[in-house]
Amino acid sequence: MAIDDGTSVTTKLLTLLNVSATRVGKRKIETEDFVPAEKLNKRRSISFSENVAVRLLHPEETNPEVVETEKDASKSEEETMEVDEDVEVEAASDPYETHFGPNTKVLSTPSREAVDKSAWATAKETLGRLGPATVYTPDYPEAQSSKTLAPIDVLDRVKETFKTQQSRCTSSQVEAQNDLLSVLCSRKDVYIPSASLDSRRSTRQVIALHALNHISKKRRRVLKNNERLAKNPDSPPEDVQDQGFTRPSVLILLPFRNSTLDWFRALTSHTPTSAGYQVENQARFLAEYDLPPGAVDKLTAAEHGTYPADHVETFKGNVDDNFRIGVKMTRKTLRMFTEFYGCDLILASPLGLRRSIEKEKNADYLSSVEMLIVDQMDALMMQNWEHVKFVMSHMNKLPKESHDTDISRIKPWYLDGLAPYLRQSILMSSVEAPEMRALFNNSLKNVAGKVKVDKRWSPIDIPDGVKPNFVHFDCNSPQDEAEKRFHHFTTQTLPSILKSAVQSTNTVIFVPSSFDFIRVHAHLRNQPGLSFTVLSEYSTNQDISRARLAFFKGEKNFLLVSERFHFYKRYKLRGIRNLVFYGPPEHPQYFQEFLSYPFLDEGVDPSDVTCRVLYSRYDWFRLERIAGTEAAPELTKIS
Repeated sequence: MAIDDGTSVTTKLLTLLNVSATRVGKRKIETEDFVPAEKLNKRRSISFSENVAVRLLHPEETNPEVVETEKDASKSEEETMEVDEDVEVEAASDPYETHFGPNTKVLSTPSREAVDKSAWATAKETLGRLGPATVYTPDYPEAQSSKTLAPIDVLDRVKETFKTQQSRCTSSQVEAQNDLLSVLCSRKDVYIPSASLDSRRSTRQVIALHALNHISKKRRRVLKNNERLAKNPDSPPEDVQDQGFTRPSVLILLPFRNSTLDWFRALTSHTPTSAGYQVENQARFLAEYDLPPGAVDKLTAAEHGTYPADHVETFKGNVDDNFRIGVKMTRKTLRMFTEFYGCDLILASPLGLRRSIEKEKNADYLSSVEMLIVDQMDALMMQNWEHVKFVMSHMNKLPKESHDTDISRIKPWYLDGLAPYLRQSILMSSVEAPEMRALFNNSLKNVAGKVKVDKRWSPIDIPDGVKPNFVHFDCNSPQDEAEKRFHHFTTQTLPSILKSAVQSTNTVIFVPSSFDFIRVHAHLRNQPGLSFTVLSEYSTNQDISRARLAFFKGEKNFLLVSERFHFYKRYKLRGIRNLVFYGPPEHPQYFQEFLSYPFLDEGVDPSDVTCRVLYSRYDWFRLERIAGTEAAPELTKIS
């Protein structure tokens, strides 16, 4: 007989029960009418303690006024189980119940085994206004394909305000939103790696509606079962598995506080407009996530065209990247700054979550996330992708504590450790990178399938007369790519530049990767007599001014620039005549911008400008965005 090594799901759950049972008095119960159960697995009429105070994630939450607000709000109709008339037992055919119900129809052993083996059947589809897409479904003999454009199953009271908003949109905008909502309602994972700036607000509105609909359906099922249990305390019904280990069911990962403000507005735009509906702690939220009163945002205040539109959209307002906030939804309130174990939705940056998890040594509030939304993945790439990977590694793990959860009401597939196979993930980025594709391929295990929206890129416009020289270097393994690139640059590219009297001055070396930037910087420092200066994301304003001036005046022959510097600062650089791209930039518009900078100086002829682009076959995504989908295969020799 096999010996249990302590890693099985059953052993972990038993350990959870035993450890949690010894933590007497750990929680402070704020509701007056809550009576804790005698045993963790004993039935009770209210399965979750809605106002348990585990910890306050922000020091300022100790404000007595804030605490008092949450206590008052705890007396809402939700806590006393006043259920409106549309709360009823969901029909077995309801798409939400089909996917997330206790007896889900999409989860099976063959489907899980196919996902674990990365056995996906792929098909090309056209998803209305979303355009062409690749649809992945688990590949096993009994697999049944489901529609990607599924019927829209949004509660009437949730989509009421959305319909009002759509009445002010064009017919094409309405069709695009409905097509996206239809795909989301299939409960498949959705990956949009080429989200345009113009569609960002519209897309956010649709996904926010989908998230609120998910929360509403889950909560009304819980409330109905609470009512059933309260009416039958002596003979409680058995079919009340309606919860996860913890309450939060939606996680939205964002790069900056300004992004959180945008999502807050998207979420509240779908809330009821009646006078009785309240957004609690809104003033505090705006004070912490918007600019201070009287502050002027130079990006939005500048004349139109002064800064690129994508830069303004990304960096307007508050750009702090360390935050996390819980949001609780009830029929009559949306409460900001709810502690994580009492909220329905978490808005956070990967850095903010990581610091919280490392400080508390606990990520239990991520154990029952059923919908993951990652927005502006291109910005998260420019911050630190390791933070995203860290958060993903803690998603849907068995919790370390019980958190006052009624075990008898947990959905069976949670207890079996199968939550990752049902979680719906929605990923969005303006550009695609290998790290994002790896996340899509390896971390998304939704047995309902996944959808990747495709795009055919056109070549970007560059100044007339400028002819970039794409220089290929051989590399047969992605693991060797960084070393091969560095070797080619140091042994061939740089020596040839230094031998040229024309190209050894007024030369910018643009490096996309921070790791490569450090290596190149160290190499240049070791070259005797090489005159260069540096612009990186860590350069101070004084350093930037000195470097730009020295290069423009010709006091420095070379200017080493990191892509992260350009992402954060977006300065126009003068004095350029020669460009060397250590690799194609992640953002195609940067390539276009740097080729236009030489013409900021008067009297520059296109023949005076040279450009080299070092690349390998593993730069496919970047090359496609620069050279176009048609030309990229020729460059990388991929047919």
